[in-house]
Amino acid sequence: MKKNNHGKTAILAIIILGLAILLSNPGLLPLSESTKETMLKLKTENFLMNGSFKITLAHILTCILAVCIVWLVYTVCKYLLLALGKKDDHSLTVSSLLAGVLKYVAAVIAVVWCLSIFGVNATAVLAGIGILGLILGFGAQSLIEDIITGIFIIFESQYQIGDIIILDDFRGTVRDIGVRTTVIEDVGGNLKVVNNSDIRNFQNRSRNISVALAEVSVSYSTNIIELEEILKENLPLMYEKHSDIYLEVPRLLGVNSLADSGVILKFAVNVKEENVFTAQRQMLRDLKILFDETGIEIPFPQVVVHKG
Repeated sequence: MKKNNHGKTAILAIIILGLAILLSNPGLLPLSESTKETMLKLKTENFLMNGSFKITLAHILTCILAVCIVWLVYTVCKYLLLALGKKDDHSLTVSSLLAGVLKYVAAVIAVVWCLSIFGVNATAVLAGIGILGLILGFGAQSLIEDIITGIFIIFESQYQIGDIIILDDFRGTVRDIGVRTTVIEDVGGNLKVVNNSDIRNFQNRSRNISVALAEVSVSYSTNIIELEEILKENLPLMYEKHSDIYLEVPRLLGVNSLADSGVILKFAVNVKEENVFTAQRQMLRDLKILFDETGIEIPFPQVVVHKG
């Protein structure tokens, strides 16, 4: 089925190309002078050609030069925007969006410029683009919604490039905010591309300081008061060793529950969101080492086997 569709498309393209060549050069057809004049008039009015439409080597080279100039100007402007965006995350987000818009503007300028080189009425082309945009606007409401939502996201600073957000069940770092989509990368390097209009009810975890939590069980024979004194002496030492992860000294929140086999203690420490899981693992490791050194028992289920 796909092969048949491709074949029909190719045949249609050849027919259109042939008709375009004949329309551009009505002298190739055995027609009367009045018919040829009518065709030239129709070509000028309906296909925006000024009557001298030709494709020569000079036209092609000039068109290539025009495209190169537009590309050069776009590249310089993009690098300037990205350089200005290095000040902070918000500036980077805005400059990234402007660079994306600039890409589309450069493409339109290049197309219109090339058409004018080949003899097409550029003013009529721009007017046609405006009308076409109005027509497409009614059929591409989701696209317009994505663009408008993206603008509001950036200028309201709902999130920025580098922020960690949770969208549905996906947690990741915002890598790019485009005109239409937002790209989020999780810790495994997986990318999720989401339309801006589909981003609702998300959490921005980078706005405030995050808290890493850890729970450790100790046996019922442990003297809680003595344990609190041990922790008071050693928790600051943990902070000194891992101040690159912890923002402050880890703290004991208290007894969280009295479980079947032990007393559950809950610990917390303030961290940056990107370090929340690293800090949790590091805190559990530090507490295990501390309890081993001080002889505090961490209970675990044991199986007793009786030999009959």
